[in-house]
Amino acid sequence: MVLLVVGVGAGRGAPAGEVLELVSSVLHEAGLSPCDVVELATLDSKTEEPGIVGAAARLGVPVRGYSAQELAAVAVPNPSGAVLAAVGSASVAEAAALVRADELLVTKRKSNPAGRVGRVTCAVARRASHAHPDPTVASSAVPGT
Repeated sequence: MVLLVVGVGAGRGAPAGEVLELVSSVLHEAGLSPCDVVELATLDSKTEEPGIVGAAARLGVPVRGYSAQELAAVAVPNPSGAVLAAVGSASVAEAAALVRADELLVTKRKSNPAGRVGRVTCAVARRASHAHPDPTVASSAVPGT
């Protein structure tokens, strides 16, 4: 089973439709299934943004937030000085996707809605199927296995 983490960055007030449309198109273009998405990951200050929350609800997955410090500790292929100045990390989408994942499958993509500037970015990473999504929760061993 493939477990996908979608990292999302979004401007304040970005609509759920824009988030969902970007995530869906990125997954489709990469040949990945929305059914394999296990969470949307973002900056902790964005976990209650209606657009991110709404998109996660439509996908049936939780939203997980990370501090700017946690995101800044992740090496990413496309750091941004503008994002660094705005939030304290040079990446949100790629870094959030990678915090608890193994491999970046899709680098950050930006939404491109008709008639205006896009306000959403996303990136997709693969998490090993044996990895628990929360390292603070220990997996229990089953006797005899």
